[in-house]
Amino acid sequence: MYHEFRPGTVSVADATGNWVDSLAPVWSRPYLRLARLDRPIGSWLLLLPCWWSAALAAVVAHRAAPSLVHLALFFIGAFAMRGAGCTWNDIVDRDLDRSVERTRSRPIPSGQVGVLQASLFLVLQALVGLAVLLSFNAFTILVGLCSLAIVAIYPFMKRITYWPQIVLGLAFSWGALMGWAAAFGRLDAPALLLYAGSISWVIGYDTIYAHQDRDDDALIGIKSTALLFGERTKPMLVLFYGIAVIFLGAAGFTAGAGVIFWLFLVAFAGHLAWQIVRLDTTDPDRCLALFKSNRDAGLILFAGLLLDAAIRALA
Repeated sequence: MYHEFRPGTVSVADATGNWVDSLAPVWSRPYLRLARLDRPIGSWLLLLPCWWSAALAAVVAHRAAPSLVHLALFFIGAFAMRGAGCTWNDIVDRDLDRSVERTRSRPIPSGQVGVLQASLFLVLQALVGLAVLLSFNAFTILVGLCSLAIVAIYPFMKRITYWPQIVLGLAFSWGALMGWAAAFGRLDAPALLLYAGSISWVIGYDTIYAHQDRDDDALIGIKSTALLFGERTKPMLVLFYGIAVIFLGAAGFTAGAGVIFWLFLVAFAGHLAWQIVRLDTTDPDRCLALFKSNRDAGLILFAGLLLDAAIRALA
């Protein structure tokens, strides 16, 4: 039984060999794992739409770069709020996590952290996120607060629909609105198109991620697009990744982005196509690796927006 181990010594199954396991003080490890700081990929995927949006705003405003302060605040906020969201998810899913091979070693089901301790840690992370949010203009604060309802309901969606990835997409793509709102104090068509494209991107990459747990999920009654799509996963990824590229392209077009953006969008699309070609849904390790590679895909698009903004401002 996992609860027989000394607290802090149990590594999470899909996060071995990271800095938390080797460098962090033993007492802090369960909390760092609750915040997923042993697996920062999710924080990056939450952050990237924020950075896309900020960079797209710079393109429209003919600025050489987005606000560095905004980029830094989004970085801190993404890590804090992703940690808070994961802690909330683990509190809600603690009984389910005990039934899944990959998740039963998480801090709560393994007995390293109690529900009360986790709840207090959740509040602490949320306060950090709130402090970041209050650094922006009033409209951005309002937009940010509106995301909390989506975050709150997400853990329950896998119990009632085969499309929890849509709700995750709504939550993880919210930054596509935040960067624009922070820059202009309003929302316009490019930000909304960017949001739509990011949602479709999230549905695609989280379907890949969900294939790791497909068999366990089927046994315990948890729903996902991985189970829904089954053998049709690759064609469905072509559909959702294709929609993502179309909407992201539309966002760039309405923002007046130039040729540099389009070249990097093609590279972004090529990365997504590479994922589909490489995918083997029966290989959990490959699913995880391809899921993680979406950070690189997102950084490619961000680099394109940054370069496009810089060139347009200097022209």
